[in-house]
Amino acid sequence: MRFEGSTDYVATPDLMLAVNASIQLQRPLLIKGEPGTGKTMLAEQVAGALGLPLIQWHIKSTTKAQQGLYEYDAVSRLRDSQLGDDRVRDIANYIVKGVLWQAFDAQTPTVVLIDEIDKADIEFPNDLLRELDRMEFHCYETQQTVQARHRPIVFITSNNEKELPDAFLRRCFFHYIRFPDRDTMQRIVDVHFPDIKKALLQEALEVFFGLREIPGLKKKPSTSELLDWLKLLVAEDIPAEALRSSDQKLVVPPLHGALLKNEQDVHLFERLVFMARNNR
Repeated sequence: MRFEGSTDYVATPDLMLAVNASIQLQRPLLIKGEPGTGKTMLAEQVAGALGLPLIQWHIKSTTKAQQGLYEYDAVSRLRDSQLGDDRVRDIANYIVKGVLWQAFDAQTPTVVLIDEIDKADIEFPNDLLRELDRMEFHCYETQQTVQARHRPIVFITSNNEKELPDAFLRRCFFHYIRFPDRDTMQRIVDVHFPDIKKALLQEALEVFFGLREIPGLKKKPSTSELLDWLKLLVAEDIPAEALRSSDQKLVVPPLHGALLKNEQDVHLFERLVFMARNNR
């Protein structure tokens, strides 16, 4: 199995190389990068391109590693016992399979996405070391060892909110998705907006990359925010001229709320526009 890209996702050669290296080594692919650079979407596109089912596990701060294996629903069993339900005789009826159990049990290879692993507590990655290494785990309630029929292709994303343990990192193939340059960004936009006016796209990219270069921004606009902004510009039929002043001075672009997501950045940008006007 090799990932050669897809029509709906612009994958750079080094990203495709990382995906295929992970498949070849049979190790999880740990993906880092700025929010909005397509880390989560990568797993979806690889699954679609390879024709494999995708099983997603979106991590929260309260998520425990055990939930990825299975959970024992003791409350339901107690309730059924009070109602005299015969199902209580078999404890397996109250085992809820987690994402990894589903993947291990699947009749065909699967793609597993463990999304934003850095949201969980620091012990979460270590608690999965054995299972991801050996592709098996033991269910103590049913006294069975669950082994993977097929080794899944595992994608793990992180926004770098927490450092991941060295022992966990050693078991992964790592790739950092660099922020797209202008040419790559234009290819990404062409996938989503093939009919966008060239003049509008050129001015929008000038504004977008100009915003990202402003020192002191708390949150730089990301790829997904650029796509949202372009969608609004097209929907509202905003002309290219509205994004720049006639003398090419900086202006507050229309619908800038799609790009700047907190009041500090908006105020900073407005001050820069005010200063640019006064320097005319």
